[in-house]
Amino acid sequence: MAVSVDTVYQRVLAILNKEQRGYVTPQEFNLFANQAQLDIFEQYFYDINQFGRLPGNSTEFSDMLNILNEKINIFEANASMSYSDPYWNTPANLYRLGTIVYDNVTTSKSLYPVPNTVVTTITPVEAQRLNYNEYLYIAQSPYTKPSNSRPVFIANENGYKVYGNAALTEGVSCNYITTPTEVSWGYQMVYGEALYDSTSSTDFQLHESEETDLVIKILELAGLLMKDIGLYQIANGIEMQDTQQEKS
Repeated sequence: MAVSVDTVYQRVLAILNKEQRGYVTPQEFNLFANQAQLDIFEQYFYDINQFGRLPGNSTEFSDMLNILNEKINIFEANASMSYSDPYWNTPANLYRLGTIVYDNVTTSKSLYPVPNTVVTTITPVEAQRLNYNEYLYIAQSPYTKPSNSRPVFIANENGYKVYGNAALTEGVSCNYITTPTEVSWGYQMVYGEALYDSTSSTDFQLHESEETDLVIKILELAGLLMKDIGLYQIANGIEMQDTQQEKS
């Protein structure tokens, strides 16, 4: 599902050479590649917000909201959170938090096959997000206060506090969107020429359908670096045309 970093770089160089626009070094390309990947990735969330307000498309493979969700699914992850009293901390590669989940542990006695056997059940429960003042309000009432089967969490710059029957200190995880892995076109210098080295390279994490958009965005950035307004305008014009087609 990934996009080959070498394929994108070779396409960029081929277009620049054909148009006699100059050359992009591996170092410059890696900077442009990471910026382009992040720009495309961040745009997903704005587009989902926009297309989510529009009527869906009944065609299975052309509904834009489904297409965007498929692209974002690559970055979905689930991981345990680390606890450092009194806060829970999210994974280091978190980009956007989805849900916080508590593994509620309950015990009961079975009647079959062995009577009075203690059975332990773990039920994942989504914690509701509250502002601090909301938590203070509901915690005062026995009818609304949090419980292990109905946990809540609050957040600040230091981390997250999760409450059930009491402050929870174990069994908490989160679903989240990861930050895209940093792209790198790795190379070895051979007779003064940079040759692609797959062992030290990292491909784009984006969906393979984004290959053309990556090339276009990198050419835009190359045009700005080279102070070639013509190259920038060509690439930017193609990008705008693609965007209009997607949203029409």
